Amino acid sequence: MAVAAIGAYEFAPKDTADKFPAPLLFFAWEDHKMFCAPFAVPFPPTLKFADMCQGAFQGIFGAHPDFARIDWDKAEWFKSGQPWKPDMDKSLADNGLGHKDVIRFRTPGLTGLKGSAF
Repeated sequence: MAVAAIGAYEFAPKDTADKFPAPLLFFAWEDHKMFCAPFAVPFPPTLKFADMCQGAFQGIFGAHPDFARIDWDKAEWFKSGQPWKPDMDKSLADNGLGHKDVIRFRTPGLTGLKGSAF
């Protein structure tokens, strides 16, 4: 089906990085329907990736019974839909993450409540 645009969008975006206390990042845990959409979180760019996974993610995804069983060394990562390998010892900024990036992760062997994703 063809789409007809009504013209150019000529306005300043209202959600630029300067409007947030830190870059806004979106995170989703693949195959875990308990979380219906990515979480939007303003994490400081200096936060170490491992600290985010083992610390901050507890507050985001920790209500899921599988969270404690995650092996972060085996997690599969995706940045804006493409396979990606973060360096756990580097900061978010050093891993190339910036405002409004979408990060998803998959945990092999953990596929939702009692395997409900499949």
